[in-house]
Amino acid sequence: MTKPQSILLRTLLSSVLAISAGLAMAQQTPAAPLTIYTAGSMSGALGAITRQYTSETGQPIELVSGPAGMLLDKIEHSAKADLFVSANMAHPQRLTAEGKAAPTVVFARNRLCVEARPDVGLTTGNLLDKLLDPNVRIGTSTPKSDPGGDYAWALFAKAGTVRPGATQTLEAKAQQLVGGAVAPQVPAGQDPGKYFMTTRRIDVFIGYCSSHEPTPDTTLTQVELPAELAIAADYGMTVLESRQNAASRDAAYRLALYLMSPAAQDVLTRYGFTPVARQ
Repeated sequence: MTKPQSILLRTLLSSVLAISAGLAMAQQTPAAPLTIYTAGSMSGALGAITRQYTSETGQPIELVSGPAGMLLDKIEHSAKADLFVSANMAHPQRLTAEGKAAPTVVFARNRLCVEARPDVGLTTGNLLDKLLDPNVRIGTSTPKSDPGGDYAWALFAKAGTVRPGATQTLEAKAQQLVGGAVAPQVPAGQDPGKYFMTTRRIDVFIGYCSSHEPTPDTTLTQVELPAELAIAADYGMTVLESRQNAASRDAAYRLALYLMSPAAQDVLTRYGFTPVARQ
């Protein structure tokens, strides 16, 4: 072997060893966490889905949950998020329109229900009469800050078309207890609606038909709205694109695609949601 060939071989060998070491180091370097800002009503189902995804891919994921309107405000004021899942379409579409996010897609569907203590005697048939009863106290989420409150106000508007004057009566009765900047405190780990009903601050709570747990709470009565009052809720999802590098953007899109996969969407049914993408 000539001297130039020997030098070339050593150079190539050094390069191969350097590349191999770099690849090994990259494989040992844990992936940077992805952060999902999610509506509180989706936190249980999304937690189950993301734990599944992490176990399959090794990708760590952090969930930040809360009222979607307040999360939107944080994102618009530069909070770090990779994906945003909202209980409505308007909030993520706003980020899309502002050029801060990818196109918004429907991630899941939900609907409005009313929960009550069993002693209230609430049924679908007597629901409007019970809500209008002066002795029945109503709890809701906070409109504008929380889509759940916006949906409750949409229910009140529909009620006015069925029973003249009902809209004003219901809006005046409703206590905005969840999702607002000054919402009353709830003990850690407790569901706000259930807490305010069991402590007798309210008798019924207008919220989603979905559940935070795969096994719904049977200590309360959950009632579907009658057809003339039914309110549907589309959950929107988008990928935030501002200030992301190529690696984190690719990871965010891979996660978004997984969330739309049949494996992920099937989890939604266990929590009371209607999936939009299934086999």
